[in-house]
Amino acid sequence: MPRVLELIKELADFEYELHEVELSVKDLENDGFGSQPKFTCFVAEDSKVIQGIALVYQRYSTWKGNALHLEDLIVNKQARGSGIGTLLLDEVVRYAKKINVKRISWEVLDWNESAITFYEKKGAKVLRDWDVVQLNEQGIENYLNTIN
Repeated sequence: MPRVLELIKELADFEYELHEVELSVKDLENDGFGSQPKFTCFVAEDSKVIQGIALVYQRYSTWKGNALHLEDLIVNKQARGSGIGTLLLDEVVRYAKKINVKRISWEVLDWNESAITFYEKKGAKVLRDWDVVQLNEQGIENYLNTIN
């Protein structure tokens, strides 16, 4: 999990959001390998060094039923273009089929054209008319303060 966290931070830095990473190795270990794992993490190694990860978790769609969310697919900058991203995505799709989900979904930044191109070449549909909506911890507190 230390290497997984390094890759998560590498992605956050690429997205100009490194300061937003609050996760620790202990969090990853507890959440991924505790009595009720919250995620599954696929890794791709080269020379016994993790060069990429795909982190997924199950969710439920009110329209489709069982679904899988791909939280992040990350390939080390030096290893991009080597096929690792494809191998990881292949494993995610195999896993989705194995657990019988109706859909795999994920987000991609609208300016990350290389990722968008990669996903579209794999047959994914990029829904450009949807926006991501979130409430962070402070937003949750603020919301609750307005209704209490």
